[in-house]
Amino acid sequence: MQKILSLIDRLLHFLLITTVLLLIIPVSLQIFSRFTDLIPRYMWTEEMSRFFFVWLIMLGATLGVRERLHFDVDFLPKLSPQATHVLLRLSQTGMLIFSAVILYWGIEFTLFGWNQTSELAEMPMWWIFIAWPIAGFLWIVFILDHILNASDISESSNQGSVI
Repeated sequence: MQKILSLIDRLLHFLLITTVLLLIIPVSLQIFSRFTDLIPRYMWTEEMSRFFFVWLIMLGATLGVRERLHFDVDFLPKLSPQATHVLLRLSQTGMLIFSAVILYWGIEFTLFGWNQTSELAEMPMWWIFIAWPIAGFLWIVFILDHILNASDISESSNQGSVI
């Protein structure tokens, strides 16, 4: 299971880097078209920038959950290890509920946009909307991995804070 999660982690990192690099293209075209007449003003660049930004956010949030940097917050560090453990479990349960909501409504959102196309780029909208259920599903997988991986919990309890 850890090998699969590691592979997903590497894929997410690659996709995140690729999305950032792709985001540079329409944003650069927008900037250059404002200040020079050499490049015509492309209307589709704003739309594509927003689409890449949506994917950037969802991929980044997913990596944050994987690396325990997102959603979890530091609780009072002077709590006992048992209290820290209970707060960690409550936090993870809340994160699971939130992830399930994102997954469910992300599927509904994707189905809503299944036959729609974007106005300017004429791109299928489900390509953008599907970022939500993918993120929700991966959040659930990563959170369950954190819950089932007892070594992470004991290490965070020994440090005195939950991350």
